[in-house]
Amino acid sequence: MADTDSKSVQELTAKVQTLLEQMQDKFQTITRIDDLEKNIADLMTQAGVEENEGESKPKEGEAS
Repeated sequence: MADTDSKSVQELTAKVQTLLEQMQDKFQTITRIDDLEKNIADLMTQAGVEENEGESKPKEGEAS
């Protein structure tokens, strides 16, 4: 019985470790995306481009 309990604990530990590693990978991916979005916004600001939330405005003379 002790061997079964020990094996179950080891399996649970391995599953939790894998889950934590997956969560860390996803968190790092989200952080990189956030950094990229910030860098793009900064570049757009430096270039004088305004950010449009949602729809883009039609240019003069274009049908909407």
